[in-house]
Amino acid sequence: MTRTLRTAGAGVAALLALSACSSSDGSAPSSSGSPGSSGSSGSDRVSGTVTVFAAASLKESFTTLGETFEKAHPGTKVTFSFGGSDSLAASVTGGAPADVFASASPETMRIVTDAGDASGTPVTFVRNQLEIATLPGNPAQIASLKDLTDTGLKVVLCAEEVPCGAAARKALDASGLKLTPVSYEQDVKAALTKVELKEADAAVVYRTDVRAAGDKVEGVDFPESADAVNDYPIARLKDAGNASGADAFIDLVRSAEGRKVLTDAGFLTS
Repeated sequence: MTRTLRTAGAGVAALLALSACSSSDGSAPSSSGSPGSSGSSGSDRVSGTVTVFAAASLKESFTTLGETFEKAHPGTKVTFSFGGSDSLAASVTGGAPADVFASASPETMRIVTDAGDASGTPVTFVRNQLEIATLPGNPAQIASLKDLTDTGLKVVLCAEEVPCGAAARKALDASGLKLTPVSYEQDVKAALTKVELKEADAAVVYRTDVRAAGDKVEGVDFPESADAVNDYPIARLKDAGNASGADAFIDLVRSAEGRKVLTDAGFLTS
């Protein structure tokens, strides 16, 4: 009887040891990224349409990143609405459906956050600096911000409620300069178009827009622009219909790949 009990006890111990080993072996694949585990890539879960409201100056860069996003997440689609940040912010607070908002200034982003329409705290992802856009060859020989005050020159500015207009006003005020433009435009692309169409001699726009225009315009740097650099914040919106898609797009914008696209376009890193 004693020998039998000892044999049974040894068998139970062996079974317990085998069970422990099996449990340990079975948990390893889960922690190393098996399908459905917490270690697996979130990209498999991103689907559907991601709607992005973004400042007009981001058009070229974000269009490129949208194409990159769609290739990385087959079956998804990124749709953009580009325009003046103030108008886009008003659309968001007015209930327009969107997943992501990228603004050209903290002030216009604050319109959205103050209304409680952002999810979490917006993050600055790049900065942008002003530049003077002139006609190709710079026939008016504009070399400084002060030159824009010369009588006879047709100069265009962004409206002051638009980030590029607010930055231009800040640079002019800091220099003590008075400038009456021939028109105020509702976004930076509209201001640049006036020069491209030769309806204006110059416009104060972003460096990135001058670069995007290629040989249609010529850029003139001015030192006062360093005192009027705009931060660009981005946020997922509270009522985002595609929250996982919004987060994935923001991750791409903030990634090394996203930063390269943006800095190649002339943006400054935050």
